[in-house]
Amino acid sequence: MSRQSFIPSLLAAGLLAGCALGPDAAPRDPPTPAAFREQVPAAPIWPEKDWWRGFHSADLDRLIATAETDSFDIAVAIAKIRQADAQLRISGAALLPAVSATGTQKWSTSYVSSRSRLVGSSGYTDSRSSELTASASYEVDVWGRLQALRDSAEASALASRYDAQTVALTTVSSIATTWFTALAYQDRLAVAQRNLGDAEEILRAIVARRDAGTVSDLDVAQQAALVAGIRAQIPSLRNNAQTQINALAVLIGTVPESIHVAPGTLNSLDLPEVAPGLPSALLARRPDIANAEANLAAAEANLREARAEFYPQIELTAQGGWQSAALGALFGPTSILANAASSATQTLFDNGSKQATFDLDQAKRDELVASYRKTVAQAFTDVEDALTQYRFTTEQETLERDAVAVAQRASDIARAQVLAGTSDIVTALQAQSTLFNDLDTLAQVRLARFQALVALYKALGGGWSLGDTEPPHPHVLQGVL
Repeated sequence: MSRQSFIPSLLAAGLLAGCALGPDAAPRDPPTPAAFREQVPAAPIWPEKDWWRGFHSADLDRLIATAETDSFDIAVAIAKIRQADAQLRISGAALLPAVSATGTQKWSTSYVSSRSRLVGSSGYTDSRSSELTASASYEVDVWGRLQALRDSAEASALASRYDAQTVALTTVSSIATTWFTALAYQDRLAVAQRNLGDAEEILRAIVARRDAGTVSDLDVAQQAALVAGIRAQIPSLRNNAQTQINALAVLIGTVPESIHVAPGTLNSLDLPEVAPGLPSALLARRPDIANAEANLAAAEANLREARAEFYPQIELTAQGGWQSAALGALFGPTSILANAASSATQTLFDNGSKQATFDLDQAKRDELVASYRKTVAQAFTDVEDALTQYRFTTEQETLERDAVAVAQRASDIARAQVLAGTSDIVTALQAQSTLFNDLDTLAQVRLARFQALVALYKALGGGWSLGDTEPPHPHVLQGVL
């Protein structure tokens, strides 16, 4: 077979090999409801980028500001962006010619001897030669294989940016939730300490009445048991509060010994308003959805690259500025590369390796299609859950405050009667226990309401939108591709 007919034969073989391959794209069509099930205001209130400032907690603002620069998780995400950008430059470089130069230098020494009647001479002679050869090679991306690799790398670089936004949102949300939990334990600790003081005061009054002979030792023992029970809860509350503060240290990028948090209370913080708009608008406000879609785009580009592997790879080379007429039959006699060397490589039999690689990439693509659809469905679920939890915890807090007010009046009356010596001890014990439990429950319900609000901010994307993420612009490719 002649050289002129060899390359077209490989091209024909590649075309036949690729005829049986399936389509590149897969339907995405995420399930999108027309409206959220939970009732929301007519006008949406999407989160601001610094949404946590709406709680008006200087300590929370300081913690998040520290995390923005020192967080371990955010540092890891930024490093992954740099890796993806470097990979994009590597993939893009393959679309451009590669030029190399080779320099050689040779030395030689010879011994020369000559004789004549008049003069006889001998000695060593040195000689040196230098050569510089330049060569260039370029793969003609006829089937789009190299472009598909670059597209995959670009989509992965975008995915890394969206992932970093997801990490940042998760970090901020975790800091807020952990900080609020620490405050809730401090609130519960304050409730326990206050109730311990009241119970001890009543115990002293009952002991005095026993000494006067108006109550029994059983009455004293019952009140003493209540005091002991309240006192026993205090170490656990202190431990849990400190554990939450220690967890904050890791979130902001430091060690527990370096974090200092002043005591606080959830009762001094505000609950900022937030409400979703149409569910369809959520698709452009969740970085995890954008990440899933970018990963899917990268998988589809990988599938195009696997398809292109079935076709011949054509490479042009030139050396020393001279060109060959090897590609004249393929590109025509007027081609500027008519004198360049060329080669075409086509695998005719590989035991099904390329087909298996194509099938693998296709299965990965199908997996990511399902993952993308699930991510979208989970985003709507997150919003619905947060809206539901916030609505019911708001109602529960209102009802619990009413219960605390009633229990407080009953406890005050019972306490006054005990101190006056006119109340039944059992009634006083019940009033104290009811008040203590209601106050403790109120602190937990208020925490649940704060947690639901943070979850809603996170579910709505935390103020992020697609336009906030800059696409990768490797300087090597600017102005070229």
